[in-house]
Amino acid sequence: MTTGPQEIVVVGAGVAGSVTAETLRREGYAGRLTLVGAEPHLPYDRPPLSKQILSGQWDPDRIRLRRPDVYDRLGIELRLGVSVTRLDRSARVVELADGTRLAADAVVVATGVRPRRLPGDDGPAGVHALRTLDDALALREALAGGPRLVVAGAGLLGTEAAVAARASGADVTLVSAEPIPLLGLIGPQAAGLIAAVHRELGLRVRQGRVTGVESADGAVTGVRLADGTLLAADVVLVATGSLPNTEWLRGSGLRVDDGVVCDTLGRANPGVWAAGDVASLPDPRTGNHRRFEHRTQATEQAIAVARNLLAGSGARPVAPLPYFWTDQHDLKVQVFGEVAGTDRCHVVEGSPAERKFTAVHCAGDRVRGAVAVNLPRAAQQLRPLVESGAVWTGEPVGPPLTGSRADGR
Repeated sequence: MTTGPQEIVVVGAGVAGSVTAETLRREGYAGRLTLVGAEPHLPYDRPPLSKQILSGQWDPDRIRLRRPDVYDRLGIELRLGVSVTRLDRSARVVELADGTRLAADAVVVATGVRPRRLPGDDGPAGVHALRTLDDALALREALAGGPRLVVAGAGLLGTEAAVAARASGADVTLVSAEPIPLLGLIGPQAAGLIAAVHRELGLRVRQGRVTGVESADGAVTGVRLADGTLLAADVVLVATGSLPNTEWLRGSGLRVDDGVVCDTLGRANPGVWAAGDVASLPDPRTGNHRRFEHRTQATEQAIAVARNLLAGSGARPVAPLPYFWTDQHDLKVQVFGEVAGTDRCHVVEGSPAERKFTAVHCAGDRVRGAVAVNLPRAAQQLRPLVESGAVWTGEPVGPPLTGSRADGR
């Protein structure tokens, strides 16, 4: 008697979706397997979009995750360039925008996120988002000739794109809600180094909150700040965060709350699973549901969900350790765990003055995060301390951080 799903549909052809599909095959799944993606491109890696693709260092083919023949060899049916419109759980069907109905014993939701928009940014020429390959290529073309660029939002995406744009000759203003960009994400030492790089590159940082985009005659003229200031611009990049792509799940019976709410296994409902940016999972460290919008988490979640889908009673909790990196000119910053909410920082190796160091961030005496700048191998040695929440017994270097500096407020 045949057990287990015979038809699986993975919705979303980014890293999480494509890794899920590959893992299902490599774990022995032999049934029909369909990977659906709204973009026409073969699955590709997104982190280079704000760096190597935007700067023109890489050709688009370089970021493809796999060659076309790999999907053929694995028996993964690709349905690209078509969006999904509905999940009918009772009929076990996924409906596509072109009218196709895909039968599915099991569905993996990996539809990711989309950029959050600003008032007035829908329509004027010169306003850009940066989520897809086409977005990156369009922005790269718009930056030719060194225009005035305002980047609204100073998170990882905004700061990386600002650096790449400045290196390409654009006149760049980066609008940051914090006095120092990335302070709450990577800590004051690493954030201070990135701020110094921004100054060295001639990249202006303006603290404020963007409330809308201004335009005239169908073209962008600038962005308006909460204090009334107008920052003039020929090109605007909106990098003010993201929203999970869950609208197509209305009426499906799935619980959606800032993402697809899952249990510890990555299961949203019998026969429905989620992975990647769209998945809201219980954080084993706090118990609270949250989404992780980082490349490594997408990969680790996808592998775990694919295995759990096939494992039955042998399924294991999905509990990837938060990890991300950012490349900013000549700095590579890696972060394990989290810096927010910590109150002490101990430099372990090197020093910020050398632009090369590792540090652990603690809440009390427990290690909650680790940061490395330009020491990628040494960073890996700190990972076990973060995973275990180890007691830090080394001597602190410098005074404890104040609460406001540690949590980025």
